Amino acid sequence: MENQAATTVVENPFGLQAMWAAGDWVAKGTLIIMVIMSLVTWYILVMKLLDQRKLMTSAKLVGQKFWSAGSVREAVDKLPKDDTYRSIAEDGLRAQQHLESRAAGDRVGLHEWVTMSLQRSLDSINLNLSGGLAVLATIGSTAPFVGLFGTVWGIYHALVAIGVSGQASIDKVAGPVGEALIMTAIGLAVAVPAVMAYNWLGRRNKQIQADLNGFTADLHDSIVTGARVAVPQSAPAAAPKK
Repeated sequence: MENQAATTVVENPFGLQAMWAAGDWVAKGTLIIMVIMSLVTWYILVMKLLDQRKLMTSAKLVGQKFWSAGSVREAVDKLPKDDTYRSIAEDGLRAQQHLESRAAGDRVGLHEWVTMSLQRSLDSINLNLSGGLAVLATIGSTAPFVGLFGTVWGIYHALVAIGVSGQASIDKVAGPVGEALIMTAIGLAVAVPAVMAYNWLGRRNKQIQADLNGFTADLHDSIVTGARVAVPQSAPAAAPKK
């Protein structure tokens, strides 16, 4: 008969669960802070993606329905009531009506008045778009240091415990120190998604803002001149002279 080698499974006495059970209030508080940071990161990411998706869908709807209408008022009625692009168009129409119904029209031109109204509406939307990005940037820059603080605190207590016990064997040193390094790993796991989310959302915001700026410019032209000014296409390259 062949001798079967007995496999001994050694249970790891260290790890995240052991660190939580043996940690003091500082270590537990640091871990809780990083968990909260991670939850906030994913919450902001999901909510901003939903907002951006709504605006991108609205931009496509504007391209399909808005500019095919006979007038700006008819175009506004084709968009949903809670649509962001509709709110911009309504602000422009209100500015036009306000100027026409008051003596302010004698002192302020239609161009300046509509421009100010549309710019104010656009600034409000851009402010909402950038909301939450500062939080992601803060989490991405501070989470590694929070994790490093937890590691330093854990190593300090591990070395104090080793010094009190008087046992400096490798099993007494490597276990607690390795356990404390988990905090640094958690800090990096929190920071990396926050930084990636910040860059990704920022890039998508630039695309959305470009669409909003283009729509606002076309809307301004439609209100002031009565027609949308067509964007000239690049002319074909001239043939070289013989």
